[in-house]
Amino acid sequence: MITLYLKQHNKIVRNADVALFDELGYDDILWIDLMAATIKEQKTVENFMEINLMTRQQIEEIESSSKYSETENAIFSNASFFISTPEGFIVEPVSFIVCEGVLITTHSRELRTFNEAAKRLQMNNRAYPTGYHILISILEVRIDADADLVENVAKQIAALSKDISLDGIVDKEDLKRINQLQENTMMIRENIFDRQRVLSGIQRSERFPNDIYPHLQLMVRDVNSLISHADFSFERLDYLQDTALGLINIDQSNVTRIFTVASLFFLPPTFIASMYGMNFKYMPELNWKFGYPFAILLMLLLLGVTYWYFKHKKWL
Repeated sequence: MITLYLKQHNKIVRNADVALFDELGYDDILWIDLMAATIKEQKTVENFMEINLMTRQQIEEIESSSKYSETENAIFSNASFFISTPEGFIVEPVSFIVCEGVLITTHSRELRTFNEAAKRLQMNNRAYPTGYHILISILEVRIDADADLVENVAKQIAALSKDISLDGIVDKEDLKRINQLQENTMMIRENIFDRQRVLSGIQRSERFPNDIYPHLQLMVRDVNSLISHADFSFERLDYLQDTALGLINIDQSNVTRIFTVASLFFLPPTFIASMYGMNFKYMPELNWKFGYPFAILLMLLLLGVTYWYFKHKKWL
């Protein structure tokens, strides 16, 4: 599907009629958005703009040159956008091309970032006179969304830390939650770092309008602070994981200590029972009428002595 954002009568008009390409020029268009576009639609845009769109494989490349590059006629940039799902995140690669002042975006799924950027464009069209300004606006909206993701993960970490601190009990589900949060934090950090590489490429460029660069510096600062925040969250998760494993080790040690103390506690009576269970012919207490009560009392006495000793050593 192709969506055109046109400059008409001092306002921005959204239109999906491909036939308009035969009537329009570069100055009439601000933004061409291709979402899950067919090969025919892609060819239509390529013929109109006289450029070659990137393939999905090229968009997904991680080399620095694939994140931002310039040719004589166009600027090419790729970025990864997150789509939140109940199971986690889906990474959607997006291609940006600015040619003749027109922004061309390519993606396969609907993105809230693009919808929000389109709302801003239609509400205040004078703030976005070129495709360069729209590109910066999309990145700005995405950075705000990344900030929400970082904040959400931080809240989940705080809630998990509070649960572990209050209960003092860690189970397998807690470790799974910690591991999932670690995975999410790493993915978010990589995504923000991807944004940083794109912004660095734009900063080095001399093709963008001058009024963009001061605003760009603020965006770079925001991205750097988000990376620092994500690093802090990951360090906090490491600390929380160490705490959880420490609590598990303490619980296991307590169980082991209980069994050890219990086995030692009953060792003296077992020794007495074993000694008087020997079937030798000549045993002094064998024919003594008080032999059985004597053995029982001796066992109880040794139990009491063992209990007192363990209590004195604070092993119980």
